[in-house]
Amino acid sequence: MRVIVIGGGAAGFFAAITSAVKYPNSHTILLEAGKVPLTKVRISGGGRCNVTHHCFDAAQLIQYYPRGSKELRGAFSRFNPGDTIAWFNREGVQLKTEADGRMFPVTNSSETIVECLLKAAEKAKVIIKTQTPVVKVAPGFTVVLKQGEELQCDRLLIATGSSPLGYRWAKDLGHQIEPPVPSLFTFNIRDSRLEGLSGVSVESVSLSLATVGKNRLTQTGPIVITHWGLSGPAVLKLSAWAARLLHQHNYKLSLIINWLPEYPGESLKEELLKLKTSSAKKQVYSHCPFKLPKRLWQRLVETVNIQTERTWAELSNAQLTALCQELKQGTYNISGKGVFKEEFVTCGGVSLSEMDFKTMQSKVCPGLFFAGEVLDIDGVTGGFNFQSAWTTGWIAGQSMGN
Repeated sequence: MRVIVIGGGAAGFFAAITSAVKYPNSHTILLEAGKVPLTKVRISGGGRCNVTHHCFDAAQLIQYYPRGSKELRGAFSRFNPGDTIAWFNREGVQLKTEADGRMFPVTNSSETIVECLLKAAEKAKVIIKTQTPVVKVAPGFTVVLKQGEELQCDRLLIATGSSPLGYRWAKDLGHQIEPPVPSLFTFNIRDSRLEGLSGVSVESVSLSLATVGKNRLTQTGPIVITHWGLSGPAVLKLSAWAARLLHQHNYKLSLIINWLPEYPGESLKEELLKLKTSSAKKQVYSHCPFKLPKRLWQRLVETVNIQTERTWAELSNAQLTALCQELKQGTYNISGKGVFKEEFVTCGGVSLSEMDFKTMQSKVCPGLFFAGEVLDIDGVTGGFNFQSAWTTGWIAGQSMGN
C-alpha cells in the first residue's frame, strides 16, 4: 500500500505518522513545498505553540467551531484533547494548562512540538520530502511534482491548509469548495474615542455587530485597544463567527460595544443613580467606580461632554442617560480588517457534506482523504484549530492504510 500525504503541517504530519504506525507495511510519503515543514506550528502561540485546549467534553468543545461543529462531534468522541495530551506524553512531551484553558508544552517552545513530530515521523519510517511542490493531482492517483517527476499511490491525503492549490486539486477530483474567506482577524476602527489609548485592555467586554434582524452576533471577552482599532480574544471570536457576514459587507459594519456587560438591563442606570448619593462630592472624571482603565473611563466621560470638575451629585438625568448609553451601547464603525498573523485562519474549503467523518475519506472520490484546514472547518483562537487538525489527521491516518 502506497500512501502520499500532500502538506507538511500539523494535520498532514499527524495523519502520516498515524498511518505509518498503524500500517507498518505501507509506504508513506509526505510532500512539503517549503524548505521546512510545520511552519505554522513553529510560529503559533507567539512561538510557544498552543497545542490544544483543556476541554474534554465533545458537546462543549464543538461550540468553539463556527464551521464544522456538527461533523466534529462524532470525530471528537474518537480523538479529543485528552487523546492529544496522551499522545504527546507518550512521545515524551508534557503539556501544561494556562488559566484560560489553552495548553502549551511545558518548555514554552514550539520547537519541542516540531522536534517531537519529526522524531515520531522518522521512527514510523515516514519519508519526508521538503522543497517538493506538487503541481497536479490526477485521478488514479498520479501526483505530478514541479520537477516533472510523477508519483503513483493507492491512497492520497490532501492537507494543504488554506492553500488555493489544495482547493483546486479537490475541485479537479470532483469536490465542491465553499469559498474561502479570512477568519480570526482584528478590526480597523478610526474613532476619536480610541485615539491615543493603544495598549489599554479591558478584561470583559461584550461586542455586537449591528445587523438587520434579531440574530445579532455577539461575543464577550477581553479586548485590547490598538493603534489601528481593536484586537483581543472577543474581537477574534466575533471575527470568526461573523467571517462571512463581514466579508459580504466588505468589512464595513457598525460595532456596538458594551464596556460593562456585567450590568444587565437597567442595572447600570440604577448603579449610576446610586452614585449621585454615595459619591456625591467626587468628580465623575477622576472617580471611576467600575473595573475600567482610568484613561478609557476619562475618554468616555469626555465623549458625553461631562466637564472634568463636575461631581456625581451635579449630573443631570440627561447626562446620566448619555453616560449609560456610551458605556452600554457605544457605536463604532469598522472600516476594515487587520491581520492576526500569528494564527491566520480561513473559513471555507472542501464541502463537509462530501466527507465521511468516520474515515475522513471523500464520498465522491474513493481513496482520497482530507484533514485540517483544507476542509470547511475553523475554530476560534485558543488551540481549537490545532485540535481539529490532530483529530482529522488521526482519523484519516487510522483509515488510509486499510
